This record gives sequence, structure tokens and C-alpha cells, in this order.
Amino acid sequence: MTAADERDRIHAAMIRILNGTPQHSNGALTIVALAHEAQVPRNALTQRHTDLKNDFYQHVRERGGPSEVEARLRKTIAKLRATSENKTGELNQLRADVPALVRVIQQLTIENQQLRAQGAEVPALVVAIERKSR
Repeated sequence: MTAADERDRIHAAMIRILNGTPQHSNGALTIVALAHEAQVPRNALTQRHTDLKNDFYQHVRERGGPSEVEARLRKTIAKLRATSENKTGELNQLRADVPALVRVIQQLTIENQQLRAQGAEVPALVVAIERKSR
């Protein structure tokens, strides 16, 4: 890819992101998203085409804030992070509970074996009573 092709791709990607119609990225107003949208390496913007990077940042500043797409994505990311943290806490609690549950199962197994052994040693206390015929 030539430098001119790269510049054209970056410029087209810049327009798509600023219009809120990204095709290859999440639409965030960042250089990473711009590079992803243009399908060029990030260093194309940070080293070779710094004028396009500066132009992009200027447009972002003029807009005064993140786009609706970016705001929605950031909100979704925050929810997912909170969910992930909750699930991690639950998983840690479950992992902590496993050894205690294993000990309880072992104790109950021993008690069950002891009761079965006692039951085999003790004669039957129940006596069958025959019914009288009518």
C-alpha cells in the first residue's frame, strides 16, 4: 500500500467515524479506533501521518465530546466490567466454599459407615406381628 492509499483510507475512516457510521471499528473517537477503521497500523497515524492524527483530534475537540456511539459503548463496557467483577467475586467465594463442603461430605460418609456398621451389629428391634384372618 502506498502512502497516498494509506492517507485516503485514513481520511475516509475519519469521515466515517466522525459521522457515526464506522464499518470496521467501534466508532470511538480515538487514534486506535481510527487506525482500526482505516485498517492501517496505528503507527501510520502516530509516525507517518501525524497531520491526519492532529486533524482528527481537532475535529474531535470541535465536537465537544464523545459521539453517541462511543457513549453507548462506554456505558456497555462499564456494565460488563461490573458484571465481570461480580462474577469473579462469586467464583472466588465458590472456590473458598469447596474445601469446607468436601470436609462435610467426608464427615458424613464416615458417620454413615459407622451407622451402617452399628445397624449390622444390633439385632432387629422390630418384630413382625401377624394379622389375624377374619
